[in-house]
Order: sequence, then structure tokens, then C-alpha cells
Amino acid sequence: MAMSADGKIATANRRIASFGSATDHEHLLALRATADAVLAGARTVESGAIDLGPGPRRFRQLRLRRGLAEYNLRVVVSGSGSLSTRAHLFRKRFSPILILTTERIEPERLARLRRVADAVEVFGKEELDWPAALRWLHRAWGVRRLVCEGGGQVNDGLFRARLVDELYLTICPWIVGGRAAPTICDGLGFPGLAEALALRCVRRQRVGDELFLRFLRADL
Repeated sequence: MAMSADGKIATANRRIASFGSATDHEHLLALRATADAVLAGARTVESGAIDLGPGPRRFRQLRLRRGLAEYNLRVVVSGSGSLSTRAHLFRKRFSPILILTTERIEPERLARLRRVADAVEVFGKEELDWPAALRWLHRAWGVRRLVCEGGGQVNDGLFRARLVDELYLTICPWIVGGRAAPTICDGLGFPGLAEALALRCVRRQRVGDELFLRFLRADL
């Protein structure tokens, strides 16, 4: 995740959804090159020309040298099934697109998404059942390493389920403000600090005016 210095991942009106530099974008592609699948929420996918793919040829070659498929799987979370079938993602058919949803999805939306995605699976009633969803990704699609790129509600579900092993965080030199501006972890959150997910910082690097941090879950 890349965030502003005041902890926002987009402006309050969500018109600006990326603060990172070219260096940060390279860092993102380098992380994708380590993963079997890349996951994001529907609003993140719809925020621009996002295809969740591996990027330029040098990153695809890096994947092959690591014994991975040239193109990563692409996973989208849409609890209500509101993901637009016109999203840029669906115009790029280089690898399977998998959609995770819940029982809140209406039958018409489910049918519409199944026409454009390679698989649409339902996990949970009101909220996505993350453990079940990740077990399915592993069993049905061989996913061992998954990179999640937000947004805040998706991250919140993963953090609360304690399914995050690493957090790569870029702090960008902007103050965005706005009470309604999203953060890297929106949604329900933790009721108190005693229940919060503890992390430990294992790497920090400054490049220009950006700070790149890597955290591991404290119990790892």
C-alpha cells in the first residue's frame, strides 16, 4: 500500500487514488512478480486503467526465472457483486480473473459476472469468509503467495482475520486530509489496542522523498 503522510490512500472524493512515484510503481510490480495471484477490491479495480497484471516483459521474465507462471492470477473482491463488467480489467484477457463475493449478491449480478470472469465464488453471508476464500484459492488454483493491493475495506477483513503475513507500506510526501478520505484499513477495525494486529518493522529505505517500509506480523 502507498499512503500520504497523513495516512490516506485516496482523496475524499476518490478522484486521486495514487500518490506514489515511478519508483513506488516499480516496487509494486516487483512485489507482483513474487506472487501467484494479485487481489484487489472492486472499487480499487474501477478507479482507473488497472489490470492487476505483471507489467512489462522484464517482470514476466523474472516470474519465469522464479518458477512462476508468466502471468499472475487476478482476484477481485466484490461483496455485493457491484463490480462493473466494463472495468478495464475485463478488457485484458492474459490470465484468469476470479471474483470473490458473498450471499448479498443478487442473482442477476452473479449471472452477469459469471459471463465475464473465469470463476465467481460465494463465501460468507454479509461479510466475506476470508479463510474459506483463501483455502479455495489454494485448493482450486494453486495459490501459495497472494499480494493484496487494497482498498481499505478489503485490507480490514484480511487484518481482522489475521491472514496478513507482511505489509509493504510506502509513505508519500503529501498531506491530503478529509475525514471521508479512505485509509489503508477501513471497515470495522479492531475494538481496542489489545485486539489490534501487532507488527514489527524489518526494513526501511528512503528513496527521494518517499519512505519504503516492510513489516512482518509480530508473531512471525
